[in-house]
Amino acid sequence: MSLDPNNYSLLLSVNYPEDLRLLQKHQLPKFCDELRRYLLNTVSQSSGHFASGLGVVELTVALHYVYNTPFDHLIFDVGHQAYPHKILTGRRDKMHSIRKFKGLHPFPWKEESKYDVLSVGHSSTSISAALGLAIAADKEKKNRKVVAVIGDGAMTAGMAFEALNHAGAINNDMLVILNDNDMSISENVGALNNHLSKILSGEIYTQFRESSKKILSNIPPIKEFAKKTEEYLKGMVSSAAIFEEFGFNYIGPMDGHNVIDLIDTLYNMRNHGGPQLLHIMTKKGKGYKQAELDPIGYHAVPKFTPNEALPTNLCKTPTFSQHFGQWLNDMADIDPKLTAITPAMREGSGMVEFSKRHPDKYYDVGIAEQHAVTLAAGMSIAGLHPIVAIYSSFLQRGYDQFIHDVAIQNIGVLFAIDRAGIVGADGPTHQGAFDLCFLRCVPNLTLMTPSNEQECRHMLYTGHLLNSPAAVRYPRGIGIGQVIGDTMNELDIGKANVVLKGKKCAILCFGTLLQAALPVATQLGATLVDMRFVKPLDKILLDELAKTHQQFVTIEDNSIAGGAGSAVNEYFMSQKYLLPILNLGLPDEFIEQGTQEEIYKLLKLDSVGIEVKIKAYFNS
Repeated sequence: MSLDPNNYSLLLSVNYPEDLRLLQKHQLPKFCDELRRYLLNTVSQSSGHFASGLGVVELTVALHYVYNTPFDHLIFDVGHQAYPHKILTGRRDKMHSIRKFKGLHPFPWKEESKYDVLSVGHSSTSISAALGLAIAADKEKKNRKVVAVIGDGAMTAGMAFEALNHAGAINNDMLVILNDNDMSISENVGALNNHLSKILSGEIYTQFRESSKKILSNIPPIKEFAKKTEEYLKGMVSSAAIFEEFGFNYIGPMDGHNVIDLIDTLYNMRNHGGPQLLHIMTKKGKGYKQAELDPIGYHAVPKFTPNEALPTNLCKTPTFSQHFGQWLNDMADIDPKLTAITPAMREGSGMVEFSKRHPDKYYDVGIAEQHAVTLAAGMSIAGLHPIVAIYSSFLQRGYDQFIHDVAIQNIGVLFAIDRAGIVGADGPTHQGAFDLCFLRCVPNLTLMTPSNEQECRHMLYTGHLLNSPAAVRYPRGIGIGQVIGDTMNELDIGKANVVLKGKKCAILCFGTLLQAALPVATQLGATLVDMRFVKPLDKILLDELAKTHQQFVTIEDNSIAGGAGSAVNEYFMSQKYLLPILNLGLPDEFIEQGTQEEIYKLLKLDSVGIEVKIKAYFNS
């Protein structure tokens, strides 16, 4: 995107943070306006995360202006708000490629830039990583500063509080910035509050605070009175007590869109020792009215025309997530004990309508996957019928709870695992590549892989009826575009479905790649099986096929190492079936970003690639 010098005179002068620091402070509000306008124009043409970046323009500018990045370490939690950071750190002219195949990563990425200290994508990792960096900085004695920017949503995760607790205990120098955008800026975040934040972070107040501690340390009653007085002073402005109890010096809240005040406060805090927390208030979508009014809808956007409504009905075919949401509503109407749990993924998991129709059965636990799993366990023990709707890559965070609190106790919880397999533009941090591997080894679990939307509905129903752990994993996006009805059939546990009968070669499919394998099986005259169940396998069918076929192929949208194909290998070896088996799936590497179609083609998991691999393996 070429920049008009008349509209972007300051932005054009800044390619890296050292250029930004050459600007006069009074120029920065105009610079922020240009940066926000550029962000709007680029994302509207390329698609991507949007509202969060708009909300942290001033903060990002202030941080790079005050801190000597990349020598000083700056970490963004999750990273969907890091677009302004990318623009300021040498990647402005590549923003059109973000989230695209071979383009810029959607989140900060270590291999992409020296300014990206930590590769991120999942929530609530920033404070832990920052503390590790702060400990190292203390040991190297070079006065390196460390800053973590975490959103209020990410503070709902236990990991963030574990890190706060540890940081306060060991007292290393670091700054945590809490970006609070859950509410509009109210009266207490105005000129007076910003002034108080600068006073509380200033050198005179800090010296007084520290010297008072020393003077009063031998007079416990007076020391305690002084501490309470300080807490009450801060309490006039904000609820600082919880962070102070963790051992952090709390400053704020202050207006996160006043770049001048932010800079003054950050300069003050940069010179302080120990753990510091700056609480700022921002508006998600700041500067673009539509995004301010609908920050959820504008969180991540397709291509759109500024000042026009977002495109709707880009895909009229319901997605797997939407089919799950419909099934959830239908099931709730007939099961009074049903409950549904999500770790802050209501929209993505298709649960918006359910949350409105059945608010007494809907539980959003925040970004707390571990809690979501064990909460479901407690509900099940008490006689409820819980369903945990969770992304594949997020279930990784609740794995111990899955084993310890659900599987060992063999209690009835259904896991609706969304975003399984290749997810596309979000890249390695979000690919659902491992769920079959880490789930199929767990005893007591029934694990299902639907090949289409109707099968998914039947499997959800089947899993819900079981009084034991069950999981249904399905991909992002649409399947074969089925128009499915209201029927819900209970499937025979562990029973596969033979789609095509052929000779010599048997292709065993786990999941939606069945559609890519269908023309291949037809072309090769092979038997095609929709395996349906990864656990338990249809051993009766496998025994029959082993007697009548000489070649086997397994296909899955999951890591080959330890996946569903490995389960077939293990069974064949246990029965001494010495037959050649080709396992197709995701290779032993982290899968890059790109559309699902691009990645399937790259990995040779489209129809053409599957046929080529089968012929090469068995004809060699």
